[in-house]
Amino acid sequence: MDLGPQQLGKWLILIGIIIAITGGVVMTLGQIGFFKLPGDLEFGSKNWRIYIPIASCIIISVILTVILWLINYFRR
Repeated sequence: MDLGPQQLGKWLILIGIIIAITGGVVMTLGQIGFFKLPGDLEFGSKNWRIYIPIASCIIISVILTVILWLINYFRR
């Protein structure tokens, strides 16, 4: 595969679009309260805060696993 300037530019545009879509999805999920699940840990005080999204990461992992499994299943 020849990766000239034209091809590289197309890949960079595609990656930028994917990052923008991912950012929009994360912002939307945050607004509806997805990242405040009962299994998510949050510690902090007035000046600092640590947020550990355990339950959110598990749900995202399961969803991505199912999606990738379906893609692999239908590609055969």
